[in-house]
Amino acid sequence: MRTDLAASYGDERLPRYTSYPTAPHFSPAVGPDTYAEWLAGLPAGASASLYLHVPFCREMCWYCGCHTQIVRRDGLIAAYQRTLRSEIAQVSETIGRRIKVEHIHFGGGTPTIMAPEAFAELMAAMRHSFFVLPSAEIAVEIDPRTLTSEMVEAMRLSGVNRASLGVQSFDPVVQRAINRVQSHEQTASVVDRLHRAGINGINFDLIYGLPHQTVASCLDTVRRSLELGPDRFSVFGYAHVPDFKKHQRMINEAVLPDGLARHDQACAIANALKEAGYVQIGLDHFARPDDAMAVAFEERTLRRNFQGYTTDKGEVLLGFGASAIGHLPQGYVQNQVQIGAYAQSIAAGRLATAKGYGLTDDDRLRADIIERIMCEFSADIGDICARHGAEPEAMLQSAARLKPLISDGIVRLDGDRLAVASDSRFLVRSVAAAFDAHLDPAKQLHSRAV
Repeated sequence: MRTDLAASYGDERLPRYTSYPTAPHFSPAVGPDTYAEWLAGLPAGASASLYLHVPFCREMCWYCGCHTQIVRRDGLIAAYQRTLRSEIAQVSETIGRRIKVEHIHFGGGTPTIMAPEAFAELMAAMRHSFFVLPSAEIAVEIDPRTLTSEMVEAMRLSGVNRASLGVQSFDPVVQRAINRVQSHEQTASVVDRLHRAGINGINFDLIYGLPHQTVASCLDTVRRSLELGPDRFSVFGYAHVPDFKKHQRMINEAVLPDGLARHDQACAIANALKEAGYVQIGLDHFARPDDAMAVAFEERTLRRNFQGYTTDKGEVLLGFGASAIGHLPQGYVQNQVQIGAYAQSIAAGRLATAKGYGLTDDDRLRADIIERIMCEFSADIGDICARHGAEPEAMLQSAARLKPLISDGIVRLDGDRLAVASDSRFLVRSVAAAFDAHLDPAKQLHSRAV
C-alpha cells in the first residue's frame, strides 16, 4: 500500500457505502404510509432478511458509533422486547402473507442483554410471522463480558448459528482509554461455550485508529485473536465524530493515531491475517478460504448491506426496533431513533417509520456500480449501464472525481471497465465516491477514508 496516497486521500470523510444513497439523505417525506404501501407491494416470490436492533448496553464504550443507551433496569428491556414482537406481527400483517426469510441478524447495542426466555420468545414470534428457512443464517452480536450460559443455551435452542464478538483490541492501555476492559480469557471462554453449544460460525470485530493504539499492539491483538480461531474478521477504522456521538468526547484526541499511523495499522492487520491464511474480502472483512463469504467473493456474488459484506442475495431487508433501517425494492426506511417515540408508534398500531428514501432509476444504477466497486474492487460500467438502459460514456463523464484517481494510479480504466489498483484497494471508498451523486464533501458526516 502506498503511504503517499494515504497522506493525500486518507483524511477525506466518506461513507462506508453500506447503502446508496446513504442514511444522511433520508427524508421524513417517506413515512409510515409509504412503508405500508411498499410492504403490500412486495413481489409474490420475495424472500427477506430480518434485522433486529436492540439499543441497550450495561455500560458505554466510548468509541461506539451505534444507537444505544445504558440501561440498569431489566423492565425497560422486557418492554422493548414486547414492542419488537408487536412490530414483527404488524409488518407481517401489512405484507399480507408469510414470506420466506433467509437471514436474521440481531444487532445493537448488546442483543444478548435480553433475558434468555425473552430472546427465545422473540425468535418464536419471527418463526410464527415469517417462514424462516431451515437453512437460514441466524446471527447475534455479542459482548463477551456479559454473555451468560443461560443465553448461550437459549441461542442454541433458537437455532442461532453465527455469533459476532466485539473484541476491538486486547491491549489493556487501549481498553482503558475506550472504557472497554475485556480480557483474552473472557473472550476465549465465550468462544469455547459457543462451540460446545454447536454455534460454530464465529466472527471477531477489530478496530484500528483507537487511542494509544500502535502497529505493535494491533499485531498482538491479531496474534491473540488467531489463537481462538474465528471464521471471519471485520476490521474497522475508528470513526471519531464527537459532535454526533457525545460520549466520544471522553476520548483524548491527542492520543489518537494520525492518518498515516491509521494506514500503517490497517496494513499491518491485513497482512497478518492474510499470512495466517485468511482471504481479504472487500474493504474490511477477512474469512477462511472455505467460508461462505470467501466463496461468494471468489464467485463474484458478494453483496453489501447495513451489516457490511454479506452472502445475502435478497432484495428485501426488514428492520425492526428503534433506529432500524430497512431496504425494499422501492427504497429505504428508517424507524424512529428515540425508543419512546418508536414504542408509542407501535403501541398506537402505526408503523414506526420516521424517514426514508424512494429510489430513482439513477440511484439504482449508481448503487449497482458502487456495490460492485466495494465488493470486487472493479466494475464493468458498460455491462451495468446496459442492464439499466443507460449510457456508460455519460456515467463516466459525470464521475469527475475519477480523473485524479486515474492520474494517481489508483484506478485503471480499460474501455468501460474500471479496476482499483491492487496497491490502492484501501482507498476503495474514494473510488466508490466518484459515482456518488449525493455526496457533499463540505459536510463532515462520515468517517475517514483510511
